[in-house]
Amino acid sequence: MQVQVSTDHNIEGREALAAHVEAVVIDTLNNLSDHITRVEVHLGDEVSHKAGLNDKRCMMEARLEGRQPIAVTDHADTIDQAIRGAADKLHRVLESTLARVRAKQS
Repeated sequence: MQVQVSTDHNIEGREALAAHVEAVVIDTLNNLSDHITRVEVHLGDEVSHKAGLNDKRCMMEARLEGRQPIAVTDHADTIDQAIRGAADKLHRVLESTLARVRAKQS
């Protein structure tokens, strides 16, 4: 499973942040990694010029073998909370999707 991270121009610490994002994604989606070819992560600060609630955004898009991409978004007060929230959402959606696929095949 490949993890690609991109940020808007308001996010700092790109290299360390990318390593952190990759670790969270791999840890959260580890049990599903055989079905995932790539996860794209897009991070942003929607109100960069001032502090705000839930202004940090993390969008994750998973590419499954032979299926359409699945995307989720999470907003939070911090980038880390948004990353973890999006990873948890993606895990739930992927588990549900793969369970439906297995049910159709049996």
